[in-house]
Formats: sequence, C-alpha cells, structure tokens
Amino acid sequence: MDLPRRTYYYEPRHTPCEKALIDRIGDLCLEFPGYGYRRVTKQLHREGWIVNHKKVARIMRENNWSCRPRKKRWIVTTNSNHGLQIYPNLIKGLSIRALNQLWLADITYIRILTCFVYLAVMLDAFSRRAIGYALSTTIDTRLTLDALGMAIASRQPASGCIHHSDRAVQYASGDYVKELMAHGFHISMSSKGNPYENAYVESFIKTLKSEEVHLWEYRTLEDVHHRIPYFIEDVYNQKRLHSSLGYRPPCEFEAMAVLTQNPCQSALIASP
Repeated sequence: MDLPRRTYYYEPRHTPCEKALIDRIGDLCLEFPGYGYRRVTKQLHREGWIVNHKKVARIMRENNWSCRPRKKRWIVTTNSNHGLQIYPNLIKGLSIRALNQLWLADITYIRILTCFVYLAVMLDAFSRRAIGYALSTTIDTRLTLDALGMAIASRQPASGCIHHSDRAVQYASGDYVKELMAHGFHISMSSKGNPYENAYVESFIKTLKSEEVHLWEYRTLEDVHHRIPYFIEDVYNQKRLHSSLGYRPPCEFEAMAVLTQNPCQSALIASP
C-alpha cells in the first residue's frame, strides 16, 4: 500500500473508551462550571465509570476545564442597626440529626442592568436543600415572609423547629417574628458581623453566585425569575453533588434519610 512502517504501528492517542470519558468530563464541566475534579470523579462513579481522580484532574487540567474562583464583591444586605429584639444563638454545638430540626435563612443580591434584585432563601440544615425562596426588587420584610411562607407550605414543620438567621431588620421585624411564633419556631440569631455562624446558607449563596449568577448576564427581572428558580430546583436541589452529603444531591439525601430514619417523615418532604 506504499505506507511507511510507522503508520502500521501507530496507536491513536485516545482509545474510543477514553475519548468517550473525555467527552463526558467536558459535558459535566459545562453543566456544572463550579465542579472541581473531586465532584466530577464522584459523578462519573455514580454513572458507572471506573476512573481514578488523578486521571480526571489531568484531563481537566489539559483541557483547561478546571474551575477558577472569582474575586468576591460585597454589597451590604444586612441592616442590624435597629431597636428590635435580638434573639440568642441556639445552634452553637447543636447536633443536626433530622429534617426540619434547623432552618437557615439569609438574603443576597443579584445585579441586573437597571437595578439590584434581592433573593431571600431558606435551607434545611440537615439536607442543605433550599426549601423556600423569594425574589424582589425591594429588600423588605415581605421578601423574607414570602420565602418563609414557601418553606412552611412545602414542609409543614412540627413545632420546635429552630429558625436561624442574622440580625437583619427583615428577620427581627414584628410581622416576621409573629409568623414564626404562630408556627411554633424557636428563633435563633447569629452574633453581629459573624457570617460564619450561618455557614451553610453562606455556602449556598457562594455556589449560586459562582455557578449561576456570574455565568449569565441577566438583563431584566424576567431573566432572574426564569433562571434562579431553575438553578435552585433543578440543579442545586436535584443534581448538584454535595461533599458534606457523601457526594449526593439534597433531594436524594433526604429520600435516603427518610428510608433509614423514619418512613413516617416522608409526608414532610415536598415532592421534587
């Protein structure tokens, strides 16, 4: 065939199986831009791939798929300079063992072309699942009440659940406290200027910003109302692996918890 000898002995750089692996890693990095090689490896294992984390790290590095942290920009959303009642911190040293034992609340902002949009969110500390959220161009008590109302409607917690937040006026206001009391919550607040006491929800906000908000140029309020619920419900709650949950998504972790702890709790979990 008039071909050089080396052509006969040539081995392709990637076998078909390895090519499929590289393609799948690329798809995961595109779908979850904030994933590092550990989460990518865990997701591949969940899908049946047999691959070492070192190989995944090398492939991501060679293809420039490794995630890079962005510089933080801070906009103040907490106004704790008010004369309203401040409640003690009830969660120091607390062992979290069940759903609806501890809810965590916070507010963040999303920049669009013409203004800021504010997001109030509620997390279940046991599963890290976002169980309530609300969006508004006004950072007021109505915003936090809407997020609380969504969480209560979906979970129907028994009396005694702890509601933990910072000292923002929206969470200390009379209307908000009245709603918490009406549903039997124990109210807990962080120390002034210490976001680390609400670390789980701060981690959620960091994930939301790095894996969704910073990747999309929101132009209108409609863009935000479309993308944020999608990310929270379909990506964060249903698909995104959490290292603290044994590399499982929150909804899957909750389902496992119900099966292993108490089947009667299944009524407390909102359907995905």
